[in-house]
Amino acid sequence: MNTHDNALSAVGIDAEDEQIYRDLLRRPRATLPELAEHTGRTTVALRRAFSRLEALGLVSRMAGRPIRFVPIRPDVAVAALISRREEGLAQARLASVALLAETPRTEHQSPEELVEVVQGQAAVVQRFTQLQQTATEELLVLDRPPYAQDPSQQNVDEIERLDQGVLVRGIYDVTALEIPGKLRLAQEAAAAGEQARVSPEVPMKLAIADRKWAILPLGTDASAHADSAVIVHSSTLLDALVTLFEVLWRSSLPLPARSADGVSDGGLPDPELFTLLAAGLKDESVARQLGVSLRTVHRRVSEVMDLLGARTRFQAGLLAARRGWF
Repeated sequence: MNTHDNALSAVGIDAEDEQIYRDLLRRPRATLPELAEHTGRTTVALRRAFSRLEALGLVSRMAGRPIRFVPIRPDVAVAALISRREEGLAQARLASVALLAETPRTEHQSPEELVEVVQGQAAVVQRFTQLQQTATEELLVLDRPPYAQDPSQQNVDEIERLDQGVLVRGIYDVTALEIPGKLRLAQEAAAAGEQARVSPEVPMKLAIADRKWAILPLGTDASAHADSAVIVHSSTLLDALVTLFEVLWRSSLPLPARSADGVSDGGLPDPELFTLLAAGLKDESVARQLGVSLRTVHRRVSEVMDLLGARTRFQAGLLAARRGWF
């Protein structure tokens, strides 16, 4: 039997029933014995499967004898199931609010209610995704390696939050921007509305949703995979994490979105140059991120430092920021 991927599992159809539905689509007027002979299933098994598929609205029984089932057009049938599932999710969301109202409120929560430990990379990714998706007002993020997800892929959940009017502020560590393609993704997020800054002193990864709960790595080894994390709920500890973010925010430099016309001679965008210099990136990393030659970076850095009277590249970035150049 050809076992296709269970493409319809998201709308409540198991793999076996989906395969039977596919078989019926290919032979829409076949009788039960004919389908049984072709698929190697018994007529009893087919009757039970068609009963489930009929309840889901994917098939309907034809009048008369012998017994036949006709498939409903997939686009129509699946669209109805999706609509039904969305209605169910909306009801579940309302029910969650009602259940929260029934939850006893105590002034003093036990420690195990304030902090959760999440183990396993898949579980960490799931909880981080959940945190982002539940944010309705504000999302605060400290971004630095290592990553539990592919750092070369855009954070779709964040873009969706931005589209829904959620305020997103992100501080990128300089080591994050040294990853090929990461600067471009950060600029795309900034163009979508993220308030993005960069700093050489981001101490850890952190995400805070609506100042109600946060997730941060449990381990301290920067070379290790993000395979464990701590969830912190409303508490003085969470307040301290919010304060940490705000302190870092004030000392960080803005990361502007790349613009098509905001370039200096030689094709090097000066705002990006200033930001990366202040963040502490080496010339090789700056050249790689901006897509220019190392010689071009050396020339522009020298010009900028002479113009500002700066002794170091970091000082040049700070002076440029104070002058409002980016």
